[in-house]
Amino acid sequence: MYHTVYVTSYMTTSMTARAEVFENLKLELRRGCLTLAVLTQLRTEQYGYTLRKALAEDGLEIDEGTLYPLLRRLETQGLLVSQWREEDKRNKRFYRLSPQGELTLNQLLSEWQRINTSLGKILQEA
Repeated sequence: MYHTVYVTSYMTTSMTARAEVFENLKLELRRGCLTLAVLTQLRTEQYGYTLRKALAEDGLEIDEGTLYPLLRRLETQGLLVSQWREEDKRNKRFYRLSPQGELTLNQLLSEWQRINTSLGKILQEA
């Protein structure tokens, strides 16, 4: 003779742990959006400070410790090209999309539209 035993456990999660989970998920969501926003902004050549300012004006604030590593990574991936130039008696590194970056941006924008449409449908149903 066999007996089936059901065990029910309830996880109690502290407010701090729930807040940490939310912050981590928010960070994941933001990371992908920032990449798309940076690539889009760099269809026009800019240097770091003006890029940060433009993103902040559109509601996407980004600190230097996040932006500059992102720019270096995108350049290493071949999506950006950069050039040092003197402007206002200061050397500044200007970034813009490479031809590969333009192609990748167009692909990402198409994917963004597809995801956004799907999410719109899903959220309407909720």
